[in-house]
Amino acid sequence: MVQQIVLPIKDSNVLKMVQDTLLDSFRAGRRNYTIFQVGKATLLRVSDVMTLKKSDVYNPDGSVKHTAFIHDKKDWLFPSTAHPDRHITEKQFYKVMARVGDLLGINYLGSHTMRKTGAKTGAYRVYSQSNYNIGLVMHLLNHSSEAMTLTYLGLDQASRENMLDQIDFG
Repeated sequence: MVQQIVLPIKDSNVLKMVQDTLLDSFRAGRRNYTIFQVGKATLLRVSDVMTLKKSDVYNPDGSVKHTAFIHDKKDWLFPSTAHPDRHITEKQFYKVMARVGDLLGINYLGSHTMRKTGAKTGAYRVYSQSNYNIGLVMHLLNHSSEAMTLTYLGLDQASRENMLDQIDFG
């Protein structure tokens, strides 16, 4: 079995094409688009996005909650309960993303693309604007190591060297 490499979408034109394809090329386009947008904005895994209920996001009066709490499926301390009435599974959403990739000729899309895309844009902004607070970003992504978070942020050796080149050591 060949393991697919899933990468973030860095190019805003490609991101727009993916979002448009999710919205317009499937019978359940609005649902697929919404799952992708929520995952991208919150940095949640697709399995966690799909467990959200209306009551998790909205107050009884219909206003949006300021804070929503979820139990991360990968967090062994707070296992999620199963939702047998879900209309789409993580595996089905992976197939949707793979089909979008096929339609657009992009070979790196998967169900984790939305989280990685959000991480590359949103989490990196948090990282740089919080004075490089890696602990904060680790917490937001629910990572257990700095190395994992740095990889998610795309901070490989070459980019770290580039950042160091920009520092004035006086």
